[in-house]
Amino acid sequence: MSSKKSAYCPRVADILLADSLRTSGATQIVGPKWCGKTTTAEQVAKEIIYFQDPDMRESYLQIAQEKPSVLLRGKKPLLLDEWQDAPSIWDAVRFAVDKEEATGSYILTGSSVPKETDKVKHSGTGRFSRIKMRPMSLYESRESNGSIALGDLFDQKDISAKTDLALEDVAHALVRGGWPASVVLNDNYAAQRVRDYVESIIESDISRVDGVDKNPKRVRLLMRSLARNESTPATMTTIRRDMAGTDEGLLSTNTIATYLNALRKLYVIDETEAWAQAVRSKTALRTSPVRRYCDPSIPAALLRLSPDKLLADFNTFGLLFETLCVRDLAIYAEAIDGSVGFYRDSRGLECDAIVELADGRWGAIEIKLMQSRAEEAAATLTKIRQEVRSSHGGEPTFLAILTTGSIGYCRSDGIYVIPIGCLKH
Repeated sequence: MSSKKSAYCPRVADILLADSLRTSGATQIVGPKWCGKTTTAEQVAKEIIYFQDPDMRESYLQIAQEKPSVLLRGKKPLLLDEWQDAPSIWDAVRFAVDKEEATGSYILTGSSVPKETDKVKHSGTGRFSRIKMRPMSLYESRESNGSIALGDLFDQKDISAKTDLALEDVAHALVRGGWPASVVLNDNYAAQRVRDYVESIIESDISRVDGVDKNPKRVRLLMRSLARNESTPATMTTIRRDMAGTDEGLLSTNTIATYLNALRKLYVIDETEAWAQAVRSKTALRTSPVRRYCDPSIPAALLRLSPDKLLADFNTFGLLFETLCVRDLAIYAEAIDGSVGFYRDSRGLECDAIVELADGRWGAIEIKLMQSRAEEAAATLTKIRQEVRSSHGGEPTFLAILTTGSIGYCRSDGIYVIPIGCLKH
């Protein structure tokens, strides 16, 4: 067992973890490899077991198989890092939580789910709470000054803010990504680390996650296709057609689904679901989820994009900017007990992000790379408000345009214009 590390950059997940430890016996932190799950958990853990420690791994795995309760002794909270390598530990923690009747005892972190053959016997419902971590938001990497809080929009507060985050800075942040180890690196080193991360997924991680070998050439083709279709509701047929042209690209729809499921298990891709309140309306909606990578640096790496290339291709820049914004919105929304969905009806009316709180309040957000497209975004938001109102979905608490630019303000029609460099939770 090891002691926790020092030196730490605060995360929004710190708030969620503190709340969870006060209310649940065990907390599971999930998310992609390298996003900071272990480091966040280390800040509060009293003792730590690293299942991937090469000096102790075999001993830990053997104990977990024979008598897992031995590993649960010691100071609490106890951190069990990469617990999925020893799936039996889950049921041991569940049993211990029942027996001890205490909160804040165990933290389980992992960058993948157990293989199908290693599924745990019990779900942990009522014993475990779950936190999903993502790569760092711009506020966490200190590139957003946080002068506008998402929660303030729900309280309908006046906003007036400025940011020095220029369009060029956004391009650099997008290619670098929100990986904690990369935010302090220069662009060339940071971009190379993301490319190394992608190669690790392609060559080993995607096969190891479910124990089924996958052809690296086909994985690469699939991941590049996903990158080209980033921030779109691309169907399996669209992806398969996009991959066609080589022998490696001749994949069945079922095989593509298997590969996609493996990427989900690694938390490499996220799927934004249709807004639940709209789904219940009488309006005909398109409900296929929008598939995105967990961080815009991944499609940038797959497509070999640099900041200069993005600045010369605003169409691609805009799609990846949407991924960055949805990533940040998801982080900020969870901190205020909210979630992010999208709206798209059968007539082509769509909204990039709907943020809904647990109390039912909601706000609609259009994402535009350039503030010059604010009028177009405002027209869409106005239509969304009218459409949802006519479907008895209630009034939005706010409408907003999330963009680059330097000034945040409220328009005369009540729609907020918010630079991404001003936003926080």
